[in-house]
Amino acid sequence: MSSHRITIIGGGIVGLATAFKLIRSSPSTVVTVLEKEPGVGRHQSGNNSGVLHAGLYYKPGSIKAKLAVSGIQEMIAFCLENNIPHDVCGKLVVATDEAELVRLRALHERGVQNGLQGLQFLNREQMIEIEPHVGGIAALRVPQEGIVDYPKVCAALQKRIENEGGKIITGAKVTGIRTAPNGWLLHTSAGDVESEFLVNCAGLHSDRISELAGETRVVRILPFRGEYYRIKAERQHLVRHLIYPVPDPEFPFLGVHFTRLIGGGIEAGPNAVLAFAREGYTKLDVNLADLWDAVTFPGLWNFLKKHQRMSWNELRRSFSKRLFCESLQKLVPDIRPDDLESGGAGVRAQAMTPQGDLVHDFHFVARPRALHVLNAPSPAATASLAIGEEVARKVSEMILA
Repeated sequence: MSSHRITIIGGGIVGLATAFKLIRSSPSTVVTVLEKEPGVGRHQSGNNSGVLHAGLYYKPGSIKAKLAVSGIQEMIAFCLENNIPHDVCGKLVVATDEAELVRLRALHERGVQNGLQGLQFLNREQMIEIEPHVGGIAALRVPQEGIVDYPKVCAALQKRIENEGGKIITGAKVTGIRTAPNGWLLHTSAGDVESEFLVNCAGLHSDRISELAGETRVVRILPFRGEYYRIKAERQHLVRHLIYPVPDPEFPFLGVHFTRLIGGGIEAGPNAVLAFAREGYTKLDVNLADLWDAVTFPGLWNFLKKHQRMSWNELRRSFSKRLFCESLQKLVPDIRPDDLESGGAGVRAQAMTPQGDLVHDFHFVARPRALHVLNAPSPAATASLAIGEEVARKVSEMILA
């Protein structure tokens, strides 16, 4: 790629990784990242459980599966190179009954198809050697998974980008996008920016950015808040590493689980409830424009019709520590409500169709002089460097076409 001016909207981990890969693939390219917050990685990238996902759950052949398997290896190498705290501690996926055992065996086969190494099917005796307090009847051990400090990954990416000639402008909220003779004119709160090519990595606001650039919002971003509890210090011995449930095919989200944090402590959760703001990290955070955008979207109501029972249970669990704890007890029977204290929360940018279906895979929309990343679900953080590589390749092909 010869010298071009490329602007990335969004300074989360995917936007930063994309900028890093673009600069590495073409050092003469002028790359600018626009981030509306005072610093990078302030939303999804900095408010997640910090897990390194190896690609166990994803449909073989999907973009997610391919990028997760290569992405975790690249992320670990990046952490080693940049002295970023991480721990490949492994996790257990636990079956609690015979129905889940059937799904666990299928999950094992899926992991093998996706190229995961070292998967082990464990019986009850083998499980408790790894996690003495775990419940269930069988488990799948995934040794490649672990935990990492994603905010420090973002900080390292920022440093590498700036050291290699890229520019990151914070406090630069994009308020308007117009076509220009040589590409785009972006109006931001930090001034106007001209660019030949636009890459939309705006996460929670990616659909709105695409609309500013002239796209019709067919797929809408819905914000789902995931709320966590922390296990009190004196009870953290109940969990050693990562303990996850077998996914329920009737449930559109993964379900509550236990995660050891890279900075210390154990986190339990999350649930999944509609947030009343795209950056709504508490129940009291309400943005009327965001809420109106959600409730006037037919997809939300179609989703709720399809998942009435699940949606009601998630809402009840959001307001009841007892109900939340009952879900956790399926994995660790000894956990008690008094063992839990309030933890953090994250907001997931979930793309949804008008029919109420969740978009599960990465979703890219290519247009002349623009590439929109309209859905970057988990494992986007783990696979961010691989995603950045993929976006950089697409941009290169589009510019040279």
